[in-house]
Amino acid sequence: MVTTLYLIRHGATEGDDVKRYKGSIDVPLSPRGEEQIKRSSEFIHKHIQKSAALRHTDYLKDLHSDISINRSDPAALTAVYSSSLSRALRSAEIVAEPSGLKPVVVPDLRERCFGVWEGMTFLEIKDKYPFEFEKWAANPLKYSPLNGENTLEVRDRVIKAVEGIMDNHKTQAENIAIVAHGGVNRIILCHFLEIPLEHIFRIEQDNAAVNIIEFWEKYPVVKLLNYNIE
Repeated sequence: MVTTLYLIRHGATEGDDVKRYKGSIDVPLSPRGEEQIKRSSEFIHKHIQKSAALRHTDYLKDLHSDISINRSDPAALTAVYSSSLSRALRSAEIVAEPSGLKPVVVPDLRERCFGVWEGMTFLEIKDKYPFEFEKWAANPLKYSPLNGENTLEVRDRVIKAVEGIMDNHKTQAENIAIVAHGGVNRIILCHFLEIPLEHIFRIEQDNAAVNIIEFWEKYPVVKLLNYNIE
């Protein structure tokens, strides 16, 4: 059976007109963010409706001949998981509503703590911490925000949480969603694509972006990356 993961970034937040490192600060979703997520939710549910037929003709079924493919896959999301931060949780509620679900909160899916940089704009950080910001941008694995979480710490908690979620949905074909954050989603995508974390910023994650990952047994296939309806 093939399990499909819809990995979503939360919508735009209040004050998004100025780019800041919000990190673990609990900033609410903005009205624009709600509209973005509603469009992403509509896209996800339309995709689910036709995904069983697409898998039936997918070349991967020939590579993984021991996996059964049928047209009776669930026609809705079977579970929605969310970061504990309100911008992600509200987004998850919007995604879950058409399937009659309530999001399951997983605190370890929260965004990275950016330490002293939290709440600061990019320009403020570059002005006050030019050396540190340059090193962080060049190699986010080797360097981390002052007094904040380093990338390996974030990876360890996030991937453990995601693996726990996937273990709960490995026995049958299911459609599940995880709603999280830009940095968290990049780590998840790097993990499944086996991309070194030094290159985490090569993956973009727009507000309300949808990524689709299919799991053919334990073999992950990224079918869609950073899809943004806007």
